[in-house]
Amino acid sequence: MFSGSLVAIVTPMGRDGTVDYSAWSRLIDFHLQNGTNGIVVGGSTGESATISDAELKDLALSASEQVAGRIPIIAGAGTSSTASTVERVRWLSELPIDGLLIVTPAYNRPTQEGLYQHYAAIANATTCPVIPYNVPSRTAVDLLPATAARISKLPSMVAIKEAVPTMERIRELRAQCREGFMVLSGDDATACEAVLAGANGVISVTANVAPRAVGAMIASALQGDRAKAIRLNEQLAAVHDALFVEPNPIPVKWALSKLGLMDRGIRLPLTELSEVHQEPLASVLRAAGLPI
Repeated sequence: MFSGSLVAIVTPMGRDGTVDYSAWSRLIDFHLQNGTNGIVVGGSTGESATISDAELKDLALSASEQVAGRIPIIAGAGTSSTASTVERVRWLSELPIDGLLIVTPAYNRPTQEGLYQHYAAIANATTCPVIPYNVPSRTAVDLLPATAARISKLPSMVAIKEAVPTMERIRELRAQCREGFMVLSGDDATACEAVLAGANGVISVTANVAPRAVGAMIASALQGDRAKAIRLNEQLAAVHDALFVEPNPIPVKWALSKLGLMDRGIRLPLTELSEVHQEPLASVLRAAGLPI
């Protein structure tokens, strides 16, 4: 169910920071029309740290209604507190969504046992499919493969989004986690190699602006066509890099505004893309064939 090219979708906002639901509908249609295999609502790229529970609920409900079962909708539910994450998991599980993405607790730096107990508490709170998300560059804690293997055996745990950008990590997860437990890359720059190394797909930032191209690359890798996958990824490499010239989702929200899909609103403490980066990013996107 959770494989291929899934998008870590942005939350479109007006310049005053309010959620733009008309643009949200356009973005959902954009992904339906361009072959995206799933949509992650309210993740890091969706500014999870600054959207409210009410906004997350509205975004998830409207996305689910619009896709009407054609592709899975996954909602971001992780916080730095186990108790608040469990509370969020419980009410999200009552919505017509297909999965929950649970990032490791940020800032408080739990031990590996603490991470296991965190996900065990979540497993006890829901029957909705759960995807743990490991992104040490943001959270300051690394969910190690041995711990992921323990977590993979918990009820409801179906996959992991792994943002450690090494193929050794992908191979370790494949070897140690239970059979059938999926691995999704959380790093666009290495997603092609990750899938060729055994991952089941990607939860992508780049797919926000180039969903068809990312989808074709991942599909080729899943089919084992290494030469084609690498060739297609080479065409996206500069885009992967340019979309992280400032912290995500700053560059990708600016890019989507230039594509005419939404306004360029973003919430503090994030700010609009610095002027010095705007033309270089536009140039990279134009070179990739995007209409900017």
